[in-house]
Amino acid sequence: MHYVDEGARDARIVLCLHGEPTWSYLFRHLIAALRPNYRVIAPDHMGFGKSATPQDRSYWLQDHIDNLERLVLALDLRDITLVMHDFGGPVGMGLAARHPDRIRAIISVNGPTPFGQPDLMERLIANAQVSPWFQWILKAEAQGRLEGVLAESGYNILSTLALNGFENKKLITDEWLHAYAAHYATREDCAGVIGWAKGFATNAHRFEAPGEEARRAISARPAMAIWGQADRTLHAQHFLPLFGALFPHAQQHLLPGVGHYSLEDAPDAINTLIAGFLATA
Repeated sequence: MHYVDEGARDARIVLCLHGEPTWSYLFRHLIAALRPNYRVIAPDHMGFGKSATPQDRSYWLQDHIDNLERLVLALDLRDITLVMHDFGGPVGMGLAARHPDRIRAIISVNGPTPFGQPDLMERLIANAQVSPWFQWILKAEAQGRLEGVLAESGYNILSTLALNGFENKKLITDEWLHAYAAHYATREDCAGVIGWAKGFATNAHRFEAPGEEARRAISARPAMAIWGQADRTLHAQHFLPLFGALFPHAQQHLLPGVGHYSLEDAPDAINTLIAGFLATA
């Protein structure tokens, strides 16, 4: 499991968790902004980025939570501020459910915060009905095309990013495309990206269920949500209420014209918001 670890070892820890089909490269601007004052750690989930992609294992949500837990315990990370994007949200909240004592604060950046909310499944279903990405996943799986198409992620990475909500087309350079496509050179390399989509289509993902003590502890932590309003995959109207139910007094920032990959579309604005939050949380 590959991870970036920058900044002073004795500084406050910011743990950045990416989603589909990205990797720690997504946080490059945030890492550069925070490393003078914080220890910033950004792992690549197994099957993504520079991490290995074993062929003899599954890539469901619960597997990613297990992996993150092992990393956090191996490095003995404490007083953690989570920065979670996309499925990094459920992974990070899974860690929080298991180890609430290690979590200092929560930052959601276009990332769901499932934590036992009673309307969680209702909101997931409602979002899927208006999300082109989730609609495609369900249709492709029903037609037997899902694995074949996603096995070519090295070639169709730009269309995947655009479908989900990537607005700043000025970023598209050969270097940028290579950064996001290079890991998916073969079908075997694509097991992680296939697993996340297939897990949704087949209901194989399992959200971590927090105990009452964990729920009380985490809901009392400082929190902030940042959401690009042009997100076509995870719609603010369905997921920000989940965040608000858990953190009723937390800051929520909506960024107009910013897509799902908001850390690409608006890095300066997000860096400013996160740095300001960290200074007081």
